[in-house]
Amino acid sequence: MPLKVAMIGAGSIGFTRRLMGDLLTVPEFRDTQFAFMDIDARNLSMITQLAERDIAANGLPAKIHATTDRREAIADADYVICTIRQGGLEAFAQDIKIPLRYGIDQCVGDTLCAGGIMYGQRSIPALLDICRDIREMARPDALFLNYSNPMAMNTWACNKYGGVNTIGLCHGVQGGHWQITRCIERWAQRENLLAADETLHKDDVDIIAAGINHQTWYLQVRWQGRDMLPLLPELFASHPDYAVTEKLRIDVLRRFGYYSTESNGHLGEYLPWYRKREEEIPEWIDLSRWIHGETGGYLRVCSERRNWFETDFPAWLEETPPVFSAENRSEEHGSWIIEGLETGRPYRGHFNVINEGHIRNLPQGCVVEIPGYVDGNGINMPVVGDLPLACAATCSASVRVQEMAMEAAVHGDVTLLKQAMLHDPLAGAVCNPEEIWQLTDEMLVAQAQWLPNYADGISAARKRLESYVEQGTRVALRDWRGAARLQGSTSGHGAPTQATVANGGNPTW
Repeated sequence: MPLKVAMIGAGSIGFTRRLMGDLLTVPEFRDTQFAFMDIDARNLSMITQLAERDIAANGLPAKIHATTDRREAIADADYVICTIRQGGLEAFAQDIKIPLRYGIDQCVGDTLCAGGIMYGQRSIPALLDICRDIREMARPDALFLNYSNPMAMNTWACNKYGGVNTIGLCHGVQGGHWQITRCIERWAQRENLLAADETLHKDDVDIIAAGINHQTWYLQVRWQGRDMLPLLPELFASHPDYAVTEKLRIDVLRRFGYYSTESNGHLGEYLPWYRKREEEIPEWIDLSRWIHGETGGYLRVCSERRNWFETDFPAWLEETPPVFSAENRSEEHGSWIIEGLETGRPYRGHFNVINEGHIRNLPQGCVVEIPGYVDGNGINMPVVGDLPLACAATCSASVRVQEMAMEAAVHGDVTLLKQAMLHDPLAGAVCNPEEIWQLTDEMLVAQAQWLPNYADGISAARKRLESYVEQGTRVALRDWRGAARLQGSTSGHGAPTQATVANGGNPTW
């Protein structure tokens, strides 16, 4: 029987074509049956056209069935891959814009802090519905591979309340691994251990990384038997690019002794130290790319690309189709996991799983990101042991926020949601408790259409907001665009042109 893979949220142009192409590089998967599902029929149709053209150009017997019916897509699936963004860009914009009025400056806002917490409130009910469909419609023991953020909260809820074996997948470990490799390569050339024109692949550098998603730490780094970990602060600080673009990460590396997987812009959102004072934020970021710390950078990029179907889609149809080959296969874990399970060929990656003693000094039952091994015997996750204490302390603070936010989403508990916001490292560093309470009410009301889990609580939140005005107790808000917001293209495409200050500029969101 051909493998059936259901892709939920298939209107995601990047993930869908990449993951499908990755799977079709495996000879045993040439006849895979893909079920593409999305709530946006127009995007779904265009993605399907591109994907079917790619399959035909590679002469493969694989088939695609596109549908807006999720249960139909999941029926008899061996694997379900999720890439949904619940609420789309409309909700995402509120995750960034509303907290800015309270002084909270986020670069991405999809994992933790005010934006990530609210993203979880929208995503978790939708994912639990997908889990129900997997239990009822998919093949027995179907594996759920989740790419949707906030990764840890979502994966935690699916395993604890969804009743489906769920693995969370991210590419942050690979990205940082490449950075470490480039630093070691440059050092080795300088030390005459490599020729000036000789390069390293990340597979030449052995790593062990562990922690929680977006706060995973490179605990071991070895090259040719050498322990490179003590050299990393110097190697990063002297790198001509990273010294500029990764200032915040390098400062954490210098103080903790361990490099974090996540980008400069992401990492600053999860810590209470670098983005809490408006005048200090520019010291820690770089505006050459959004991911280095730009205010609302990811939202700006997504907003500029939202009309890809008007210009990019016709151009993509005219391009030469990609070749599905081993050298073109991406480093996304999904296809490699499926290959290992189905063929027995071993694969080692870093996956988000439930902590069952794998990291001893993080709470049992939370979601950790650790090395994993896949083959015909299944997915096996070794015990890492203890994290270094500073790394564990940082992760533990985030884990408790994740836990409160996840439980709040499952149970529609407004008080617990506010307590999660209050304990968030950055939100708590910027806002006082009354500001947090009002911020949470405002976000609940603004996002009511995507929050069926809060049907009862939202009407009460609306009344509280009205009473704040009537009683004159509403906390003061700012008309603030953030410390480092770029003016973007308003045509749907193009590069940002300049940084804006205070209320200047003409941002796209």
